[in-house]
Amino acid sequence: MERIRAWMGENRITEVECLIPDFTGNARGKILPAEKFLRDRGMRLPENIFIQTVTGDWPEDDEMVDPIERDMVLVPDVNTLRFVPWGAEPTGQVIHDCYNPDGSLVDIAPRSVLRRVLNLYKEQGWTPVVAPELEFFLVQKNVDWDYPLEPPVGRNGRPETARQSFSIDAVNEFDPIFEEMYDFCEAQGLEVDTLVHEQGAAQMELNFLHGDAMDLADQVFLFKRTMREAALRHDVYATFMAKPMEEEPGSSMHIHQSVLDREGNNIFAGQNGGFSTAFHRYIGGIQKHTKAALAFQAPNVNSYRRLAFGDSAPTSMHWGVDNRTVGLRVPHCDAPNTRVENRFAGADANPYLAMAVTLACGYLGMMKGYECSDPLTTSAYDQPFSLTRTLEESLQALEQDSDLAEVLGERFVRAYVAVKRKEYETYSKVISSWEREFLLLNV
Repeated sequence: MERIRAWMGENRITEVECLIPDFTGNARGKILPAEKFLRDRGMRLPENIFIQTVTGDWPEDDEMVDPIERDMVLVPDVNTLRFVPWGAEPTGQVIHDCYNPDGSLVDIAPRSVLRRVLNLYKEQGWTPVVAPELEFFLVQKNVDWDYPLEPPVGRNGRPETARQSFSIDAVNEFDPIFEEMYDFCEAQGLEVDTLVHEQGAAQMELNFLHGDAMDLADQVFLFKRTMREAALRHDVYATFMAKPMEEEPGSSMHIHQSVLDREGNNIFAGQNGGFSTAFHRYIGGIQKHTKAALAFQAPNVNSYRRLAFGDSAPTSMHWGVDNRTVGLRVPHCDAPNTRVENRFAGADANPYLAMAVTLACGYLGMMKGYECSDPLTTSAYDQPFSLTRTLEESLQALEQDSDLAEVLGERFVRAYVAVKRKEYETYSKVISSWEREFLLLNV
């Protein structure tokens, strides 16, 4: 706490945003005057904030949390202390971990779930290294959700109408937004790397430098807030929906991952430039548990529009070398950089849970000796669709996967399934414009 006190004093911080990532990946918490934050040495919030759905509802099945709505003890992680660069007054932000009164981590908190998986790696002398690539769309402001989203107007006064993959000039159309985004990221110490224009109209991809999984999950969590804020300051929305527009491709969060041993050697690298046994088992673990893992990597009803109907999205569990049609791509690289790119997760995924589940699947593969399929050298789009098609199917697969539940935490899995099933049921009650257009007078 003294380190936080010193930092806040040096920077004349007047208030603090105390953040907790929820199941959706949104920021929950409190905003406190700096003096109160330092004086109270922590804060409390009810544990049941984790079982509130994205619509603000609560699942009928809430037996996994205490009915008295007990408080959690929130402890700031000093490593996440940063400025809020868009604050009107000098404002700090810090992500908190959630603890029970006995000092144990609250096992249903997303950060706790990722920490649980990382501790399993630590017990084996392994260190995961990850690098996320996050896609998103810029869209015109839309205050009436009955109307489809549209690309924003750029500096030339016109919206994009054609796909502009990797176009420099198309990115430059939104220079004022991205200049502010980069300034905000620099002020927060977010290690963003490459910005490119993706396939969709005003669709972008931002890459992060590789590093520690918890730190990168924190950075993705903070970047989403940052990008939305930078866009809003220019009267534009930034959206991380998996499939926001009918005729445009979906947005993903590809996660590159490798594992180092105690000496810092990449355990995926085999002899003579090949792949190791651990590498094949890691991929085998992801393949075996993909259907259950999609509950976290495709966590919303909209997520399956990207997978089932989107462009450049995986449709099967194949892997291949430098093959962008598969779900598990292995880039061409030298032995120290041998890695797997998991392409299943959408941009709408909670970064803590998406990273936790892909690492959990790989861990199970290595520990249980799973074998992977042969690498695919042709287009995976010519193969049968082999993923779950709806959120409900993924939740059913998750409920039946006892090995994955043991790694992630059984109470957490029960709570997560209850929340997501409630969201699915709420969505299913909505009568869509398609139904009104085609069924109202024709059936």
